[in-house]
Amino acid sequence: MPESLQRGRWKGLVATALLCLFWAAGAQAASPNTAPPVTAAKAPTEPPTLLLPVQGVAASDLRNTFDDGRDGDKRGHEAIDIMAARGTPVLAVDDGRITKLFLSEPGGITVYQLDPSGQFAYYYAHLERYADGLTEGQTVRRGAVLGYVGTSGNASPDAPHLHFALFRLGPEKQWWKGEPINPFEFLGGRQP
Repeated sequence: MPESLQRGRWKGLVATALLCLFWAAGAQAASPNTAPPVTAAKAPTEPPTLLLPVQGVAASDLRNTFDDGRDGDKRGHEAIDIMAARGTPVLAVDDGRITKLFLSEPGGITVYQLDPSGQFAYYYAHLERYADGLTEGQTVRRGAVLGYVGTSGNASPDAPHLHFALFRLGPEKQWWKGEPINPFEFLGGRQP
């Protein structure tokens, strides 16, 4: 093929490519953007379905003690008690982060865990002891052993159990307070 013919062919291809680019740019500018706007992910309004936090306990074994009175009905329980043998592993109900390992008079040996969104806190109390190596700030996976059922704090020494609470955190994200949520149904419990 003669050189002049080859040059002419290349000029034609370049011109066609430029025309396509100009047309595409004009069509893009002329048509409205039909894609939905990108927004930040919304925080969950309800907790997820949670893993039962005491190894070997079935949902049918749960009792809804959330509204039971405490201290002569001076305060609400705002948690559920899950009865189990002393030393039974206590499991993380969700993925998340250990926010606080705390020793208190009423709760004894306790763990505060935040969910991945930072909207909900899980409280595990009356533990016999923590799992080896558990630390504040540690990321945990659902099902990880956090500690062991016991009777620390104000729990009756002859009734080992896990006191488990769930609460929605306020905008301050204070691990020690929030709006109590009954965890019974989120753990698979069913009313009789």
